[in-house]
Amino acid sequence: MNCLPLCFLLGLSACSVLALPSKSNQGRVYDSELSKEAHAGGQGHNAEYDHDAFLGADRAKEFEQLSPDESRERLRKLVPKVDTDKDGFVTESELKDWIKFTQNRYLEKTVSESWSQYDTDKDGAVSWSEHRQTAFGPISDEELETDEKYKVYKEQTRKDKRRWKAADTNGDGRLTKDEFSAFTHPEEYSHMKAIAVEETLDDIDKNNDRKLSIDEYLNDLYTPEERAAGGEEPQWLKDERESFGKHRDRNGDGFMDKEEVQRWIVPDHYDHAEAEAKHLIHEADTEPKDEKLTADEIVNKYDLFAGSQVTDYGEAMKRHDEF
Repeated sequence: MNCLPLCFLLGLSACSVLALPSKSNQGRVYDSELSKEAHAGGQGHNAEYDHDAFLGADRAKEFEQLSPDESRERLRKLVPKVDTDKDGFVTESELKDWIKFTQNRYLEKTVSESWSQYDTDKDGAVSWSEHRQTAFGPISDEELETDEKYKVYKEQTRKDKRRWKAADTNGDGRLTKDEFSAFTHPEEYSHMKAIAVEETLDDIDKNNDRKLSIDEYLNDLYTPEERAAGGEEPQWLKDERESFGKHRDRNGDGFMDKEEVQRWIVPDHYDHAEAEAKHLIHEADTEPKDEKLTADEIVNKYDLFAGSQVTDYGEAMKRHDEF
C-alpha cells in the first residue's frame, strides 16, 4: 500500500513548486498532515509515521545515524523544553503545543529557503515569470504549447496558475511572502481548501467528471497493479470499501462530490497534532496510567520520540547548545 507524499510540506520540487503527489491513504488528508506515511494499514502500526510526524520526512534518516544511548541522552535533555509548566510531566496539551510550535518553525524555515530561490530580483515579491523560470527553466510559451516533450510541464503550468490565483489574495499578479507561503503550503490556509480539492480530483478522477466513484477512490488506495500482483483483497481495503458507503458518500448517490471530497481531505475538525499527541501518550504512558509522561517514560520510548518534531526535525539532537 502506497501513501501520499505531500511535497508542498517538504519544500519546493526541483521541477515545480506544485509537483502533485501521486498516491494516497491517510496521507490524502491535507490539513497540516504530519507525515506522508500511513499511521496504520495492512501491516499494522507504522512507526515511520511517528518519526516523520516529529522529524519531517526529509530529516527522518538523520535519526538512524544516532546511537540509542546518544538518542536517550539528548532526548532527556530536551524534555524540560516540552514540559512548559516545569511540573515534571509532559501532558497531552504540552506535547500538542510543542508539535505545533515546531511545525510552524519548520514551515517558516522552508518558506524562507524557497523564497530566496524564487524572488530572484530581490524586490520583495515573486512574479509569475520568476516562478516559471525557477520552476521550469527557460521554456518559451510557444515550446510549452506545441512541443510534446513539454506536455507534463504544460499541465503543471495550468495547475500552478490555478493555485497562484487563489494564493494571490490582492490580485496584483505577484506573491508576497505570506501569499507565497499559501501557494507552497495550501494545507495551512483555509482559503486554499478548494484548491486542495481540485488537485485531488485532477489526480484521481480518471474520467474527468469532477467526482469520485468508489472504484476511483479504491484504486487510489490500492492500484490495479497491486491488485494484479497479489491474491485476496486485504481486509483494510474491504474496510475502506465499506467506509466509502458509510462515511465518504454522505448523500448516498454512489459518488464523492466536491463537498464530500473536501470533508475527506481537509476535515474541519481534525487536528493532526492533537491526534499524534494522544497517540504518543497512549504508547509511552506506563502503569499507573495517568495520561501524562515523565522523562523516564519518554526516554524509554526513545525510538518513538527521538529525532522527532520535538527535536526541531533532528537538528536539536545534533546541537548541544540547544540544551
